[in-house]
Amino acid sequence: MNKNTTGTLDGPVHTSIAALADKIGRRGKKSGPQIAQDARSTADPMSTTSFSNRMLEIPTPMSGSILDEVVIRGARQMLAFALETEAQTFIERHAALRDERGRHRIVRNGYMPERTVLTGSGAIEVVQPRVRDRDDEIAFTSAILPPYLRRSKNVDDLIPWLYLKGISTGDMCEALAAILGPDAAGLSASVVVRRKEVWASEYEAWNRRDLSKAKYAYIWADGVYFNIRLDGDEKQCILVLIGATEDGRKELIAVRDGVKESEQSWAELMIDAKSRGLSFAPKIAIGDGALGFWAALRKIFPETREQRCWVHKMMNVLDKMPKAIQERAKAGLHEIWMAETRAGAEKAFDTFVEMYVAKYPNAVACLLKDREVLLTFYGFPAEHWIHLRTTNPIESTFATVRLRHRRTKGNGSRAACLAMVFKLCEAASKRWRRLNQPARIAALIAGRTFVDGIMQAAA
Repeated sequence: MNKNTTGTLDGPVHTSIAALADKIGRRGKKSGPQIAQDARSTADPMSTTSFSNRMLEIPTPMSGSILDEVVIRGARQMLAFALETEAQTFIERHAALRDERGRHRIVRNGYMPERTVLTGSGAIEVVQPRVRDRDDEIAFTSAILPPYLRRSKNVDDLIPWLYLKGISTGDMCEALAAILGPDAAGLSASVVVRRKEVWASEYEAWNRRDLSKAKYAYIWADGVYFNIRLDGDEKQCILVLIGATEDGRKELIAVRDGVKESEQSWAELMIDAKSRGLSFAPKIAIGDGALGFWAALRKIFPETREQRCWVHKMMNVLDKMPKAIQERAKAGLHEIWMAETRAGAEKAFDTFVEMYVAKYPNAVACLLKDREVLLTFYGFPAEHWIHLRTTNPIESTFATVRLRHRRTKGNGSRAACLAMVFKLCEAASKRWRRLNQPARIAALIAGRTFVDGIMQAAA
């Protein structure tokens, strides 16, 4: 939230609080569609004096003091404003994308049905913005109010999320009660422990499953750090491997703890997968610049081609440039990986190097060292480029539980952490979308060649 936005919040919030005594008991409750209609008819939907104040007009039954009422209304206003800001930011980040008719691809699409989120202070009615892609390729999921936190009864998804955030078993009940309200009253510490034990058993069984029939054309790899302290003093992370099956579905392949994403840790993960029957070498692997994974991949699956994640690479390059020019430099990087052909990407690459090498040699060197493996995706189906240029399948799954570099006081066990990651992935996989044109994967596995994303005639 920028300074201007923060500044505009103070006036409306104080005005609304001052008027609460007059509003309480006199306003009728609005339905979800009515609220959505109010927001759509507002000239500036992001204005705190419009949408947020309308949200304040939805009263909560007076079961407590006027202070409780003010707290609930303030929370509702801030949540509504945050959700609107998040949706608008997502749209602006993809403003450059256009459909074949030249229209913006990522657009607002009204509001989701009104839902109630139970909290320790009471019920908060939420009307969440809906965002859609005209080409149905990019999905918007709120990090503020993710799906597994919207339903009070979906405890099986909520407990892993809280655990990976650093909430210990002893504090879990209190945290659940604060989020779920009365629905969590009967959830004792012993119940949480039993659930964790069941999930640990499920993970162990899943981790021994047969992979002899599996064929993954694409794999995404990343190391994910969490806000809990594992046994021992060494820095631990969880290695995650996701693959694309022959029918275009994304599937979790492996979850394993490792030490600083080392080559040895990644090698152990892939050797274990091979020992359980995974013999088909993926056509391409997508990951960030962590050397451990690539060194292990070249030994275990030497035939697999390498694709560096463009999101990680752009972050690393821009981090070596002054903030004043980062937006312009970012546009130049976009010109590379959004080019329609490899020749166009090479030209944009050369332009970027020529433009910035004199003043920012470190940034250019960071880009140049991975030049070839940043453009590998041009040799694969164009319909899949959006999936192959980043490690988004893993990033989006763990976006809300990334490491915050501040460890909790208590220790967690490796077994529990792995089980929680497994359950979180299992829940997220239900929302993973299939790859576009999955038939292209079968052609790729059959040995067909693709140039600039176009399948070539059979020899």
